[in-house]
Amino acid sequence: MKKPPEGHYTLDYKKEDSSYYRAMHISYPNAEDRAQAEARGVSPGGFIMVHGQRNRLGWLAPITQRFNWTDGCIALTNDEMDEFMTLVKIGTPIAIRW
Repeated sequence: MKKPPEGHYTLDYKKEDSSYYRAMHISYPNAEDRAQAEARGVSPGGFIMVHGQRNRLGWLAPITQRFNWTDGCIALTNDEMDEFMTLVKIGTPIAIRW
């Protein structure tokens, strides 16, 4: 299972037409991520989001939230995502650590 990347990023845009209810993009990869990937000879990947549940499957959140199913993204319930989108503004810096 892939975890969200570690590092310092910015929440840089909202995506209302997401396949996962609603979403906000994380500015991954940053310069450090790209340099580390280049040193390893791999792609840094991208398109990491904070998002809700897969469209039409929000009712499964009590089950899905117990598992790592996002392939590196951060998943919230749809209700949590509504609150997140209301409270968090584009340009908010974040630090992800494990």
